Amino acid sequence: MKYVFQFCFLLSFISLASAQAINIKADIIYKSVDQRDLKLDLYYPENNLIGKYPVVIYTHGGGWATGSKKAASGRTGMSRVVRGLVEKGFCVASVDYRLWKKDGNTVIRDCVIDSKDAIRFLAKNSEKYHIDAQQVFTFGDSAGGHIAQMLLLTPPKSFIGDAELAQYTYKVVAGISWYGPCDFENIQLFNHDGRANFRNRFNARLIKPDTAPKDKMALYKEVSPVNYLSKDSAPLLMIQGDQDTTIPVHHAHYMKAKADLVGANVQLIIVKNSTHNWRAVDKSKATQPELKEIVEETVEYMNNQFKKSI
Repeated sequence: MKYVFQFCFLLSFISLASAQAINIKADIIYKSVDQRDLKLDLYYPENNLIGKYPVVIYTHGGGWATGSKKAASGRTGMSRVVRGLVEKGFCVASVDYRLWKKDGNTVIRDCVIDSKDAIRFLAKNSEKYHIDAQQVFTFGDSAGGHIAQMLLLTPPKSFIGDAELAQYTYKVVAGISWYGPCDFENIQLFNHDGRANFRNRFNARLIKPDTAPKDKMALYKEVSPVNYLSKDSAPLLMIQGDQDTTIPVHHAHYMKAKADLVGANVQLIIVKNSTHNWRAVDKSKATQPELKEIVEETVEYMNNQFKKSI
């Protein structure tokens, strides 16, 4: 089994490294919690690391319940973004976080905490891993898009997890969310077709089984990125499919409207003929823009924001 895993990882490395060599440091333990190690992978543009690199924190999708950091490798759209970012000179950190399980103790708040602890770990070990903790960027898809928004908009000293890592800080420059939700308080944002008696299937992932009813809305509010927007918010690009039934496009429009009210820098790209994961609704036509263009827009936005920050 060990050799099968190594072979699969080698194939992922070859896929990522086919055009330009990518230096991958895999399975770095950033903290231990609930009797398990949480790990991240680092993708560098060079083998000989000199100085410090701006770092993009990639948080995977999967409804806060499935998925892993391996989404950054292979032949996925996310891996194309990783390759593009690395070719621009970024280091990309692909992060595992605790996952929700029915009747378990992990909730969405814990996913945010773990991801913030991953950044704190990199800030603590910035010399060792050649990371510029003052040049942090966020990117994620779906649930990971939500986490990317939270990492971008919440202060570094919020959502404290590991007590030892809590003393380390960082600066987030900009972020990108692919079809990530922005608000859990407004349940109708998840109601893609306005149906009556709609129930949001993600609610159980926000609260622990013993949560008192009076505390539910406060917990929904705490993990809703829209509530952290301000005129001083770091820039955010939201890319969303116009016919997404999992995370409806309502979220992107709602976030933009709230951002405009407070003067926050939020930009939108609405992908036509697209549901979740950039799947075309009408199979006889391509999405507009197509995946290749979405990847290019993602990489260029991050690169441009980096250039503005230096």
